[in-house]
Amino acid sequence: MKRGVATLRRFPHTGAMNLNIAIIHETDVLAKVSSPHEAWLVYQNEYRPGDAIAFSTDTEGFVVLRLEDFLAPTLVYAAKGTFTLPIPFGEKKICYPPLSFGGTVHYLSAREAEPWETEGTRDISTNPLDCHENATIFPHVTANVETRGESVFAARCAVDGVIANHSHGAWPYASWGINRDPNAALALEFGRMVTIEEIILYLRADFPHDAWWKQAKVRMDGGEDILLHLEKSDKAQKFPIRPVTTRRMTLHDLVKADDPSPFPALAQIRVLGREAR
Repeated sequence: MKRGVATLRRFPHTGAMNLNIAIIHETDVLAKVSSPHEAWLVYQNEYRPGDAIAFSTDTEGFVVLRLEDFLAPTLVYAAKGTFTLPIPFGEKKICYPPLSFGGTVHYLSAREAEPWETEGTRDISTNPLDCHENATIFPHVTANVETRGESVFAARCAVDGVIANHSHGAWPYASWGINRDPNAALALEFGRMVTIEEIILYLRADFPHDAWWKQAKVRMDGGEDILLHLEKSDKAQKFPIRPVTTRRMTLHDLVKADDPSPFPALAQIRVLGREAR
């Protein structure tokens, strides 16, 4: 087996974030790189079951991560600790692009975000790297139910940045499925205080297979609920709100429309906001 080849560029250390990327297999480290400010790693081998990508930093802050060639570079807020992304195989892989995690050459990178990348109002909810195992890079989404435990209906599918909503199942049509549960709820964690200004929902619109929700609520940290009135549509449903500062928001109290289909689902949620002052 070829060794992983780590390539990095070093900058003078000025007390900035130290960034660590590794390919691991159980307790074995197959390749790794560590550097302040910016680091990248080239891993020249096929992934195998049990492999995982690990990222960590010693200082909380904003990082742009590219941990898979077929997933867009992602601006995240990184807390201390290790983010571990298990390499998906089989059923766990079909919610990702078909060519992702394949081949014998993999390029991974991490860099500190530039100040301009975190200024002003922007999308603060999209994270295609999110997974069940994530507890250290934000945004991070969780749900109290996911249809049959299948990857294509996991909560992460609602924040992966892919809007395609005219079908359901394998990528690019993955969505958050609620398994017909009227008490379904989806929580979005930001990892720090943010000020939310707009909520955008894309309902899954595989009609007539799908139903839709006519109403939903969003709850912020303070306990206040914001009522959203929804329509049967494949378009973005936008809800500008009075700015609310919070660390977490929860989509809940989903009211299904009177439709023969029992399958409402969420293709994507986008939250527009800014860093709390």
